Amino acid sequence: MQARQLEVFCMLMRNGTVTGAAAMLNISQPALSQILLHAEDQLGFKLFNRVRGKLIPTREAEELYPECERIFSELSALRRRTTDMRFGRTGLIRVAASAPPAMSIVPRALLSFRASHPDIVVRSLIAPLVNIVDMIRDGDAPLGLVMNNKPRTGIDVETLGHTDLVCIVPERHPLAERTQIAFADLQNETLISYRAGTLPGRLLVAAAAAEKQIFNPAIEIDISITALPFVRDGFGVAIVDGLLPWQQFPGLVRRPLQQKISVPIALLTSRDRPLTGSHLAMRDDLRAACVAVLNAESPAPKTA
Repeated sequence: MQARQLEVFCMLMRNGTVTGAAAMLNISQPALSQILLHAEDQLGFKLFNRVRGKLIPTREAEELYPECERIFSELSALRRRTTDMRFGRTGLIRVAASAPPAMSIVPRALLSFRASHPDIVVRSLIAPLVNIVDMIRDGDAPLGLVMNNKPRTGIDVETLGHTDLVCIVPERHPLAERTQIAFADLQNETLISYRAGTLPGRLLVAAAAAEKQIFNPAIEIDISITALPFVRDGFGVAIVDGLLPWQQFPGLVRRPLQQKISVPIALLTSRDRPLTGSHLAMRDDLRAACVAVLNAESPAPKTA
């Protein structure tokens, strides 16, 4: 029995009349009768007897009906689910992000996304850049949020904005009294920052050289959050991205660098795998969240 024949049979059993069943299925009565006849021909036995213009279920129909009703209900549920997925109302979305955007942009985006898509499961993944690139290419994470906008084969890279590098110091450190910090202020400090092979590391080497200073971290990191325990425990001061919500960590003070150095925030998607409706919606929320976070990070100057 084909799916359409199953629908007709179940509706006839539910309604008891051709008129009612046709109305429920939004088809004409002749069309419904034709589908029923084809079903009976294929089955090799009658499902209904015509008695004085009424359809009376046969014994075979009575035996088939419970199983057909179960299958019909599952088909209806499947159609609803696929419709919801098409319009981005249900399903699973996966977002992979490096630690700074995962702790700042992604939560804000999820707040907006969940308000309008409460039935969608969101899988938030934190990983290094190289792993996120692999996830995008392999289809394990359709959306990636990283702090590097370098072009990559098979991946669309959309720059959402830029965040400044900042200095994080213990709240009782002498540098905490400064309104901004120059590289000259850091030459006698134990510096915690990015290794030279990273994008922020290369930018910092060039910026320090422009001030005729040296950028030479005593403790090298790849991800800014790993600087937190070192600064908190008094090992030294750190130059890290300003995207992380450093103000949420007690005992730390955030100060801008005298020389403005910015790193990009980029959204990664696959060129070969179109985004689902729900992933498209999440992409829009990530874009909006990035703007909101960066605006909060660098508020507009007050006017007199």
